[in-house]
Amino acid sequence: MDVMNVYRYFRWWFKKTRIEKKPAFIDLLCAVPLQQIYGCPLGGIGGGTITRGWRGEFCRWQLNPGVYHYETVIANQFTVCLRCKGQTVYQQVLSMERPSTLQGWNWGYCGHYAFYHALYPRAWMVYELPGQNVVLTCRQVSPVIPHDYKDSSLPVGVFIWEVENGRDEDVEVSIMFSLQNGMGTKEDRIGGHWNEPFTFERDGERVAGVLLHHCTPVNPFTLAISAREKAGTEVTHLTSFNPTGLGREVWQDLLQDGRLDSPTGKSSLTEKGEVTAAVVCATCRVPAREHRTLELALAWDMPCVHFGSKEKLHFRRYTRFFGSGGDAAPALSHHALMHYKEWERKIEAWQNPVLENSQLPSWYKSALFNELYFMTDGGTIWMEVPPDCSAKDLQGPAGAGLSHLFPFLREYGRFAYLEGQEYRMYNTYDVHFYASFALVMLWPKLQISLQYDIAVTVVNEDVQLRQYLMGGQTAQVKLKNVVPHDIGDPGDEPWQRVNAYLMHDTADWKDLNLKFVLQVYRDYYLTHDSLYLRDMWPVCQAVMESELKFDTDNDGLIENGGFADQTYDAWVVHGASAYCGGLWLAAVCMMCKMAEVLGDAEIQQKYTDILSKGKEAFERMLWNGKYYNYDSSGSHTSSSIMSDQCAGQWFLGACGMDQGEFEVFPKSHILSALRTIFEKNVLGFAGGTMGAVNGMRPDGVPDTSSVQSNEVWIGVVYALAATMIQEGMVEEGFRTAEGCYRTVWERLGMAFQTPEAYREKKVYRSLAYMRPLSIWSMQLALERRAGWAPPPPQPSQVPVNP
Repeated sequence: MDVMNVYRYFRWWFKKTRIEKKPAFIDLLCAVPLQQIYGCPLGGIGGGTITRGWRGEFCRWQLNPGVYHYETVIANQFTVCLRCKGQTVYQQVLSMERPSTLQGWNWGYCGHYAFYHALYPRAWMVYELPGQNVVLTCRQVSPVIPHDYKDSSLPVGVFIWEVENGRDEDVEVSIMFSLQNGMGTKEDRIGGHWNEPFTFERDGERVAGVLLHHCTPVNPFTLAISAREKAGTEVTHLTSFNPTGLGREVWQDLLQDGRLDSPTGKSSLTEKGEVTAAVVCATCRVPAREHRTLELALAWDMPCVHFGSKEKLHFRRYTRFFGSGGDAAPALSHHALMHYKEWERKIEAWQNPVLENSQLPSWYKSALFNELYFMTDGGTIWMEVPPDCSAKDLQGPAGAGLSHLFPFLREYGRFAYLEGQEYRMYNTYDVHFYASFALVMLWPKLQISLQYDIAVTVVNEDVQLRQYLMGGQTAQVKLKNVVPHDIGDPGDEPWQRVNAYLMHDTADWKDLNLKFVLQVYRDYYLTHDSLYLRDMWPVCQAVMESELKFDTDNDGLIENGGFADQTYDAWVVHGASAYCGGLWLAAVCMMCKMAEVLGDAEIQQKYTDILSKGKEAFERMLWNGKYYNYDSSGSHTSSSIMSDQCAGQWFLGACGMDQGEFEVFPKSHILSALRTIFEKNVLGFAGGTMGAVNGMRPDGVPDTSSVQSNEVWIGVVYALAATMIQEGMVEEGFRTAEGCYRTVWERLGMAFQTPEAYREKKVYRSLAYMRPLSIWSMQLALERRAGWAPPPPQPSQVPVNP
């Protein structure tokens, strides 16, 4: 950034964060610090998440949409009590912490006797209780189930405690779950919060626990801790205790007989400055040399939410099934405890074909599923369309042609996730292009819903003016027939006001429109949803017509504008480029294919002619005999080897359009480029152990012309690996992607917070980022090679305008 840009950003940042007291959409001055503590998050899609660390602590909270609290709440613990022959022989908080509060409890469990495993959406914590000959395994389950649009929306997590008694005598085991009312923030102390015990019985199955009502002025919620009552299992509770005190009353109550007193009635309201917590306890007898199971749950009910602007009230997806009255926590708890076995069966049926495939490396199996944490923990929202909303309200003044939009969104809701936990923009489209494979393969209705929301913003415009931070120019917020950068900031009003990104005016970005077209056909190819394709066809024509103005010399190939006008928003491009030019040709090819499918001969001929010219220009201007140059400018870095130069081929291959009549890029050139990238950007960078650097000079030195050219982008590397697999370079693809997994999940300790980027010397950027979900394109490539992918759709006999 030059001095003026730095000054403009700092002045904006100061006004936003210090005067308006609001978070910045990208905070370049106060990054979230790296804490190497996180584990598998709890909760389904779009209802908020609570993350447990690998040591068992509750340490990251995202209940208000897109807002994170990185607080370890020390009172939130599991405690075990063992009793033999009527005497308590062992009582221990299952935590290695030794806090300054609750000192009446027995802390400091030895970590040598505990083990953590995670395979999202499940995790396992194993405790070998020292000297007791008893082993506890806590299995944590969240309802994240592909192609499930009900239970996958639920804000719940289940803890199944398997107790193995290795003794020669019976032992009575109690698992106590304590929880503070709140998220460990100052709002816990505003006063007016209260707890109450509950029981919920349905179909002869009974659940008991405590509700913790958190009564904030905006987005109030209820937490529920509960356990399943069944033959041989007793559930007791303590409605309220002070988590900032010694906690002796709780400890002694449990110590006495392995149970809690279970007082009836509600607690009193907390005073200002006061904090409250509650406890539920499940107890059972485990015969000698046998095992038993105790089942506990955590649910949270924040059914109606305001974003930062507080303009509109939004209803979360799960309210369709459990109501929006704020009283759903008991029913949610019961549903979770009664259905988790079914969830696990479905999760195993989905994951086992991958896990049992001996040809796939173990690290890949871990990465494929664990990177999915971002589907729920990416500030994710999944909202119902309000019942009083009309088609016109959703479509805007120019969206009447999207005939399937209203019934589709009415049925499946609206979905959005952040670019990153630090980059606070919903559905950042240039990045979602990579991540979208996870959605379309696992929850395709959510991908199509997201695409409808983008299409609506394309056909409408926002005539307001705004000043951008880089360059200081003033421009319209959103132009007609141009794909937006994002659909808004959680601190404002997403969907209502789009393009929260203030760095550059993205109306002249070259990749956004193309990525829309590529995703439309890819989605159709994988879902065979012809109604969606017909709705999107006029929008695709409009954005491509808008894109054509970037072909300034009419050679069939667009040119970049001499600034950072694509997803690499700090890496300048001049003239024709491998990245945007390749995306353009792929999009033109897909326009031809869609026109064929829809019987639109005129448009098919138009884009066939453009493709013919464009392919010749692309090869002539960018192919250098070994790979495609970064751009055609002839500058000292135009010959850089870009790891993402085959992005267009990546998408074509994912849609089965990479050979025969649809061969846009000569196969020999693609293979040569990929081999060059593997040799230079992968093996020639950090000893081949960190994935592919974005830009490499032909002499084997990283391109340092921008802050992004010498970074590794994990999501780009997974996409590159998928491209290699598509082209038969399977071993190279795995070797390329493995470097990222080993770096992030092992060497840097960034589990469940995979960043956007890192450099060779352990500098990273933007923790917990969307783009690495692109690893699912590797899985699609593997499935296509194995013949598992769906057959391509056949050309329709129905004309485009029936």
